[in-house]
Amino acid sequence: MNGSENVLSQSLISIGGPIMWPIMLLSLIMFVIVIERTLYLHRGSIKTLEFWEGIKNLIQKRRLIEALTVCEETPGPVARVVKAALLNFGKGEESMRLSIQSSALVEIPLMERRIGSLAAIAKVAPMLGLLGTVVGMWQAFQELNLTGPYANSADFAGLFAQAIVSTVAGLGLAVIAHLMHHFLYGRVRAVVQDIEWIGTSLLQLSQEGIQQPTESPKII
Repeated sequence: MNGSENVLSQSLISIGGPIMWPIMLLSLIMFVIVIERTLYLHRGSIKTLEFWEGIKNLIQKRRLIEALTVCEETPGPVARVVKAALLNFGKGEESMRLSIQSSALVEIPLMERRIGSLAAIAKVAPMLGLLGTVVGMWQAFQELNLTGPYANSADFAGLFAQAIVSTVAGLGLAVIAHLMHHFLYGRVRAVVQDIEWIGTSLLQLSQEGIQQPTESPKII
């Protein structure tokens, strides 16, 4: 009974054995990545439809400088892609298309930065848990060989608990990391769809024959 009581009185990290430390380190890394990426994507989120209606209205009134100013004052990758397109507005469809694609190729990796690490954590965490289980079971068998046929199950409570806790911790971390990866990647995909939609709308607006104003938009 004393062995069981000692196991119950210990913390989960102590029960799970040394493998719990890398699992806890991965948990901390995951937490930092999720917080940082969530804040980054939140700061860049805008009401795309309202933003586009305002930009479209300014372009139709040939107030391109004001449209560029709105893009400058609006945070997020959508506004930066629109700004890149407006700097080439009136120079031909191919020039605008290339500017949109070039800007998107810069913005998308910035949004996806470190999100792939969550997928890596989701794959590694169960392996660490399994490793903790194997280590715990191996120690239990070694203890059994030393004690012989007079082994007491209470003596192995800590080792079996180590095997179980490390597996549970690894699987739990993997589930959370997978869900966070899915959530953040969904946010990125939503922004990418907004970029594709507003880029197509800009090209269509350019094809309608709205000419670039005589005032040069080359600011910055």
